[in-house]
Amino acid sequence: MPSLFTKIINDEIPCFKIFEDEYHLAFLDIMPLAMGHVLCIPKKEIDYIYDLPSEELAALWKFTIPVAKAIEKAIPCKRIGTAVIGLEVPHAHIHLIPLQTVEDINFSRPKLAPSQEELEDIAQKIRQVFV
Repeated sequence: MPSLFTKIINDEIPCFKIFEDEYHLAFLDIMPLAMGHVLCIPKKEIDYIYDLPSEELAALWKFTIPVAKAIEKAIPCKRIGTAVIGLEVPHAHIHLIPLQTVEDINFSRPKLAPSQEELEDIAQKIRQVFV
């Protein structure tokens, strides 16, 4: 059965897309830890990030760099935090989270529940500064 993220890749489920290339996709987390929380995924469905061949893992990390820089330009923050948890969805992914404090990357705290309009606004702000 395809993962939730594969359904997003295949346009079966909508997302707030930030950027994509032939092999990767970046989109907003709809239940973010902080506004501007983005997920970067390989389009190849693989459960565990460290099961990706080393070249593909390196390419995924390289893909995150311009995405993180765009988030940092669009969302006032001190840094972009990075996390790989891998328990929520059985599809490799990297979290990019705008940080003001270390608590902003605490996955045990309640998630935000932004409206569709707020998510679209944030996605648009990030896309506008993407380089």
